[in-house]
Amino acid sequence: MSASYRPGSAGALAWLRTGIYYLYIALATLVLGLWGLPRTLLNPDHANRVASVWLGQMMGAARIIMGVKVEFRGTPPAGDLLIAAKHQSFLDILAIAQACPRRAFVMKRAVLNVPIMGWFARKVGCIPIDRMRGKDAIRQITAEVTAARARPQGLGQLIFYPEGTRTLPGTTAPYKPGVTIVQRVTGLPIVPVAANCGMFWPKRGFPIRPGTAVVEFLPPIPAGGDAAGALVQLEQVIEPASMTLFLQAGGSVPAPATVLPG
Repeated sequence: MSASYRPGSAGALAWLRTGIYYLYIALATLVLGLWGLPRTLLNPDHANRVASVWLGQMMGAARIIMGVKVEFRGTPPAGDLLIAAKHQSFLDILAIAQACPRRAFVMKRAVLNVPIMGWFARKVGCIPIDRMRGKDAIRQITAEVTAARARPQGLGQLIFYPEGTRTLPGTTAPYKPGVTIVQRVTGLPIVPVAANCGMFWPKRGFPIRPGTAVVEFLPPIPAGGDAAGALVQLEQVIEPASMTLFLQAGGSVPAPATVLPG
């Protein structure tokens, strides 16, 4: 079951608030980057503290400037594990990261080119990959996960987006097996995450609408099975839960076409 979500037109105030918010993001990132740079150079572990402060600023400003809140359901995970999440907008990145105490993402290599943010992303343990490299990218992720688990602070919560792209609310894209292959090699559990963030913060980022998005942490999937089976299980858990959140937020599924006799 899928649906195409087409929000109504936004007023000038929504566009203005969104512009102010993005200006705030740029300024806050610059200030916090300058504040955190010397501390992180002296102690790389400080990068996670900088990230936590930055996330608090982003989420707080979203609530104050645009009226966007996030309700968390389920139990946010802690410890060394993998997360497989529904991806609809920048908001689910912020929300999931804020809920996890030591978060990192498997991300596109291009993110490294983003000023300040790219440098800190690498310092907190994010793993940049070239998705066109296929098996080589999976080997890189597995090697970096293994190395991170050997460090005193451990791996933390490594976040994957199995669809590989942001999707419109009510829709899905084919799941890619990276997260389940890494699970098979490392033996780490996977925490599935459902979300409806795209209902309020669209895929392209403009305009952002007020409301309460939901991010739901679902029961973990333990290691032990084969990667293909775990991938099917992930999709069967994440997609119905995300569709439920979509419908609860006012989304709708088109009625089936009526076939007239004769």
